[in-house]
Amino acid sequence: MFLNSPYLVSSGGDFDLSNASTIPLDSHLTKGYVKDELRKYTKQLGDLQHKLYAEDTRSLLIVFQAMDAAGKDSTIRAVMKGVNPAGTQVFSFKKPSSEELDHDFLWRTTKCMPERGRIGIFNRSYYEETLVVRVHPEYLNYQRLPSLPINLDDLWTQRFESINALEKHLVRNGTAVLKFWLNVSKGEQKRRFLSRLDDPHKHWKFSSADIKERGHWDDYMNAYQETIRATSTEHAPWFAIPADDKKYMRMTVAKIMVETLQSLNPQFPEVDNKERSKFDEMRSLLESE
Repeated sequence: MFLNSPYLVSSGGDFDLSNASTIPLDSHLTKGYVKDELRKYTKQLGDLQHKLYAEDTRSLLIVFQAMDAAGKDSTIRAVMKGVNPAGTQVFSFKKPSSEELDHDFLWRTTKCMPERGRIGIFNRSYYEETLVVRVHPEYLNYQRLPSLPINLDDLWTQRFESINALEKHLVRNGTAVLKFWLNVSKGEQKRRFLSRLDDPHKHWKFSSADIKERGHWDDYMNAYQETIRATSTEHAPWFAIPADDKKYMRMTVAKIMVETLQSLNPQFPEVDNKERSKFDEMRSLLESE
């Protein structure tokens, strides 16, 4: 179903983060071209979502994962601006609540899966359980698990298996799954953090916790590599999108979403002959008012 992309992570489990570029592979593209392409794709996305909503049999789940300041929020806003809000559901997953900790790690996201006919967007997701929790295993103390393996690598493997099974189940039941890792470089993240400190209108975006997490950069990169290796599958692939150029990143995400929906080929429902036979009568009634 998924078309070729230079950023598609194969399902062979050999993903090497050091080979994943943070800058566009086709950096010769002009800013004007990228802007025009994004406008084209957002228009197509709106048209395809309209058909998906009317068809009401399938859905699309979009997962965004990234380091802080990679541009998840702005990408969602830019790519989805032409889509009818009635056909879109966006959820942001942060620190789990006490209720969420009373359930298994997939519960809080599973209950937010997109309804048929809709595009669901996860700003962070169940993958936090193999990323931030892997970097900070002390968080497991709050999850009230009945037991933990002696080697925590076994726990991450178990969670990869659960995630893969969930995504396979979703696809079998009509939900296409796309996963975007917005790959920002450490240097670009630093530049964006400084920009937030310099601009009073961006202060609200900044947190001292961001700098603390930046200190775990290498641990996060290892966690991303292992997670993407284990969970990029033919039915639910990862795309490692260069994120140092925001405009290019948004265009690329929009392009992959459009091509995926085109492959699903949603159609407006056909009106049956019995109902169609009443159209002339209804037209006459309306025109005679």
